[in-house]
Amino acid sequence: MTRLSSFLLSSIPMALAVTNSTSLDYDVLQYVDPLIGSANGGNVFAGASLPYGMAKAVADTDSPSNQGGFTLDGSDITGFSSLHDSGTGGSPSLGNFPLFAYVKCENDDVNGCVYPKKQRKTGYHADSVKASPGYFGLTMNSGIKVDMTVSHHTSLIRFQFPTDSASSPLILLDLTDLSDSRQDNGTVSVDASTGRMTGHARFLPSFGSGSYVPYFCVDFQSSSAVRDNGIFVNSRASTDVKDLKISRSINGYPLPGGAFVRFDAASAITVQARVGLSFISSERACSNAESEIPNFDFEATRSKATEAWRDKLAPIRVSRKGVNDSLLTNFYSGVYRTMINPQDYTGENPLWDSNEPYFDSFYCLWDSFRSQLPFLTIFDPASLTRMVRSLIDTQKHLGWLPDCRMSLCKGYTQGGSNADVVLADAYTKGISDGIDWEAGYAAVQKDAEVEPYDWSNEGRGGLNSWKSLNYIPVEDFDYVGFGTMTRSISRTLEYSYNDFTISQMARGMNKTEDAEKYERTSGYWRNLFREDQTSFINGADTGFKGFFQPRYLNGTWGFQDPLACSNIDNSGRSCSLQNNAAETYESSIWEYQFFVPHDMAALVALLGGPAQYVRRLDYLHDQGITYIGNEPAFLTVFQYHYAGRPAKSASRVHFYIPKYFNPTPAGLPGNDDSGAMGSFVAMSMMGLFPNPGQSVYLITAPFFEVVRIKSPLTGRTATVRAQNFDPTYQNIYVQSATLNGKPYTKNWVDHDFFTEGKELVLVLGRNESRWGTAEEDLPPSLSTRGGASSSGLRQRMVDFDSTPLRFSEYGHARRRGHSFPFAYRHHAFGKEFTHA
Repeated sequence: MTRLSSFLLSSIPMALAVTNSTSLDYDVLQYVDPLIGSANGGNVFAGASLPYGMAKAVADTDSPSNQGGFTLDGSDITGFSSLHDSGTGGSPSLGNFPLFAYVKCENDDVNGCVYPKKQRKTGYHADSVKASPGYFGLTMNSGIKVDMTVSHHTSLIRFQFPTDSASSPLILLDLTDLSDSRQDNGTVSVDASTGRMTGHARFLPSFGSGSYVPYFCVDFQSSSAVRDNGIFVNSRASTDVKDLKISRSINGYPLPGGAFVRFDAASAITVQARVGLSFISSERACSNAESEIPNFDFEATRSKATEAWRDKLAPIRVSRKGVNDSLLTNFYSGVYRTMINPQDYTGENPLWDSNEPYFDSFYCLWDSFRSQLPFLTIFDPASLTRMVRSLIDTQKHLGWLPDCRMSLCKGYTQGGSNADVVLADAYTKGISDGIDWEAGYAAVQKDAEVEPYDWSNEGRGGLNSWKSLNYIPVEDFDYVGFGTMTRSISRTLEYSYNDFTISQMARGMNKTEDAEKYERTSGYWRNLFREDQTSFINGADTGFKGFFQPRYLNGTWGFQDPLACSNIDNSGRSCSLQNNAAETYESSIWEYQFFVPHDMAALVALLGGPAQYVRRLDYLHDQGITYIGNEPAFLTVFQYHYAGRPAKSASRVHFYIPKYFNPTPAGLPGNDDSGAMGSFVAMSMMGLFPNPGQSVYLITAPFFEVVRIKSPLTGRTATVRAQNFDPTYQNIYVQSATLNGKPYTKNWVDHDFFTEGKELVLVLGRNESRWGTAEEDLPPSLSTRGGASSSGLRQRMVDFDSTPLRFSEYGHARRRGHSFPFAYRHHAFGKEFTHA
């Protein structure tokens, strides 16, 4: 058995406890596990951070999935660094200026230590890994125990060296990052007497254009005196040279270079390295460190970080009665991950002068607009307000709202201008403190009206065609701005929804003419729907007709297999930002056919009415066409609500959780995307899932008997209470409901539920009922102005018997093979699913 396997198995019994406590007064931090998603491509940041903190300290590994720094997969440690992002795809992000420690150098010679990170990397004891909010620690194979904690701009790393009277520990700092992207002229200087290291280097962002320059200031506190120090280049070191300015070199891999400090021999040595960080200067980095952690007090710093997380998690509590601890860990860890990114860089933005907040690591809004940022409108509206102000201020100084932003650089645009959705979501939900909404409206309107020169980084492309043809054509002729000429279908659908969200703002701001205009353009999605298009799987007709298809400038139809870029597409074709990629981004036409979030009533009618629409949605899930590890899948889990079948949404969510989302290192179906997956888990388990950009939350049975959220804005507490709650999850279908004591039949609530502190009581049972199925119970759609359709939905809303819903399982298991020791029978599917 490997050490990793031993660690995983040894950690499981703690997750099997079941509590019958009815009290909601407990410490939620016991249920936060930062290691969830640290293996199998979850790419989470597993280390020490404050909520939205800039300093993020963790061990870095050489894993192919080290985008967040640390991976619990048996890979080797290359260093301990203090800047990271979380859950990203693409190239690894940040990981700048790692420290690395040796007990001693061979022959007591500084050239007896190994300096290049590809040669120095070493293993760690998997069972020594510990992580909790604000803390990370492990023991290296060398016997060095390493603990890490943080303040906002500073990390504190404690190295405890094993007892050895001959030891003379050495700690090095490497001018590198996770992606080996350092450019020319990295610098480091070492103070001969104290060992203080200062310097900077220029690096490239992982999913964007441009470059960025972070600065560091490292001070040491040791139980042993500084023996000597100096710099290293490549594999050689010197105690005579104290300053280094290093080239990138010409071989495609940056030359190793950095500095080191060595300490006097002693029987037991503890060294603390305080790493101050800044994007302004080394002097600022030193100032940040000195003001935030003046006394190198590890326990006090850790305690303060822990309290910061405890305060952030205070608004939400769920009942633990009869619930397996693994579910609580799954839930609260999801909540936790929503507050790792974006990062608050206020005061650390060198690009422009402003008194407004500045947030970085929006990575990317295409991912986070769907549930992460909507979750923060409920849970942490003060921080969400600052993020919105930052987005507006970014547009003020750079000309455009970002669709993705990291490391002070412009990230790549994946589809539409989805900051529009983020701003509209906040606006419609009453987020206002300090926000200049006129400036915000001007920013989103510019996205809709003005094409940027480089729409690969911001805004929208193809606006001339959008305004003249009312769709984005395949092989568009666009000489105004430039980007990858792909994704014509998904961009058309996203631009349509972006325009709808702008119309929401316009209506609220009494800009009636604008509202009507953008409501009209939000219907352009229809122009790519081809009524006679069929779809085949392995030569067999799926039986469905009518799909979106690409369309040329002259109005004629192109063709893309509706299953291309789906979870079951094995063609190997490009589906991302490649120049030869598909007309849908990271997903198929089969999935994108459901992306009309603002007018689902019209879409249901277009797809043949509720019964046919439900058959299609079933087919998407049952055939494994969708991939729950990617964000376009999120809303499809709940879109049965729009056809009057909320019970099917409930069954789907109880299928995906916990099968594909569970509290283990390999417990995410894909990378976390800066907390997007975490928010999907949190909101799904609450039983209220958002349709972003609208004041709409779709109701399903919560995973807990009681869910309470105290609004930080109003101080009022909203409650979801499950009557007949069954912790074996056979009773997952709403039979009836009351809202503030009055019968309630709608299958959704609006944002006032949270701000006004309402109580929703859901009476549950094990069979699908007629609750939430009537026309008047459906969520609002643009074409119906409130939920009742004029055409397709006037057929009978539901047609079912009283037997439990049963869905087939397919597809995802070949990507994510999980097995856990605690099994229960999931009634919704009539089969065994494992659950840890």
